[in-house]
Amino acid sequence: MMHPTFDHDGYPTEETLQAIRGWEADMHALFAFIGEAWRYPDYWHREGDTYRFSTGGWSGNESLIEALEANFVAWAICWLSSARGGHYVFSVPMTRKAKEG
Repeated sequence: MMHPTFDHDGYPTEETLQAIRGWEADMHALFAFIGEAWRYPDYWHREGDTYRFSTGGWSGNESLIEALEANFVAWAICWLSSARGGHYVFSVPMTRKAKEG
């Protein structure tokens, strides 16, 4: 499994941001990856298929959200809402296989 990388100031590297922009497969793995890179662990959480992120105003977290927004597929199928103050909610839709199983 890939892990995020950070520069000497603790910001996500371009490699990490590019991985988010280009992520194509497992959306739960994508959000786990973002959570691992998130600066304030208490500012994100998962509830089943729903993920809630708050940037806390930190530009590194905002860069992670911008990279996610640049991933057209992930944003189009998972984004639920955004609110002033850097709050985002995403939900990974159930796959047909999961619905049938």
